[in-house]
Amino acid sequence: MKVEFRFFLAAGAAIFLSAAAVPAAAQDGPVQLISAATSPGAEDFRMREFEQALDAAYASGDFVGLSVAVVKGGETRFLKSWGVVEAGGAAKVTPSTVFRIGSLSKGFASSLAGLAMNEGLLSPTDLAVEFAPGLKLTGGAEKSLQLGHVLSHQTGLPPNAYDNLLEANIPVAEIYPKYRNVKPICGVGKCYSYQNILYDIAGLAASSAYGMPYAAALRARIFAPLGMVTASADEAGLAASGDFARPHVRDRVKGGGEEDYGPWRSVTVKPAYYRIPAAGGVNASILDMAAWLKAQMGYAPQTLPIATLDLIHAPRTMSPAETARIRSVSPRFHAAQYAFGWRLYNYEGAQVIAHAGTVEGYAAQIAWLPAQDAGIVLLSNARSKRLWRILPTFLDLELGLAREDWLGLDAPATSVAGGG
Repeated sequence: MKVEFRFFLAAGAAIFLSAAAVPAAAQDGPVQLISAATSPGAEDFRMREFEQALDAAYASGDFVGLSVAVVKGGETRFLKSWGVVEAGGAAKVTPSTVFRIGSLSKGFASSLAGLAMNEGLLSPTDLAVEFAPGLKLTGGAEKSLQLGHVLSHQTGLPPNAYDNLLEANIPVAEIYPKYRNVKPICGVGKCYSYQNILYDIAGLAASSAYGMPYAAALRARIFAPLGMVTASADEAGLAASGDFARPHVRDRVKGGGEEDYGPWRSVTVKPAYYRIPAAGGVNASILDMAAWLKAQMGYAPQTLPIATLDLIHAPRTMSPAETARIRSVSPRFHAAQYAFGWRLYNYEGAQVIAHAGTVEGYAAQIAWLPAQDAGIVLLSNARSKRLWRILPTFLDLELGLAREDWLGLDAPATSVAGGG
């Protein structure tokens, strides 16, 4: 099955209810606010109302710093930052402030690999052991594991296999042979199961194809051509930016309820996922990510040709576990699939291409509606449920659907991992 990508500007519009008018929730779950109302030409008004909703979400206390960009028709139509780079500090988050983007990094790895595939330097059928010769799977299954399987999370391993060893600072090269002791949940290429460590094989493949370190290849083929001047793919790059958001966590209140948390506190940047940069090592500002979103939407064909986008955005496998997870954010999501480094959803009949990412103290999300030619990027230096509710709020707005209070502006929001 192949996805066909054409870009049209949506003619419909919808009025979003002001956050100040949100009624108190009478029951669990989203509260319907108003019916959708069409009003062609009201985009500026909708963006103002969207901004009011974001302002109210930030005022809830569930963020330390937040940056949001909306792209339509190849142009940045909305760009705003809230909060501070570190709790208790005076330095404000600006559009140039750099965040870690967690698993949004996978889209960079798949794009770089996709470029190499279109240039004849790599193939989806290349064996993973060509790039990670120390890899061993139960029963010698590594002999059938292809690069395309890695890119679409079809390794057969249980989800997030051995991430705990990575976080315990075990060298990646020592982890690869340990997979021979992990019982698979299916055969190679037979089911979806999200991975981090093995996904870095995509970066090893791209590095091999271009004859340079992965971070250098990203800089040469993607960051520099797209003008992503503050983007990087290592811990040194984060510090060198000079303006980066510190990571934050908060603790449950002892003896309190499920929703009771203490204040946000900054923590030290954890280096583990920088050791698998293709899976979780990219740093970027909202300005960088707006440029990245435009490229993924087809507006930088000189850097990311349409043939590459078609290759990496084509659905490869159903992901029922992700369908269940994303429907806890909004039941309007259906039929989650995975491509090469990207998730595909049906949102009430509309196709959405997206990815979320977290690493301790940070959360990020990118998504767009190909048919409506509209997309959004979110960056935060704290993780809470409310961040993930911004996307369905945006999608409802763009698709003219009946408004729902996904943001729960009258209810507390807990700190959550959010998914990758």
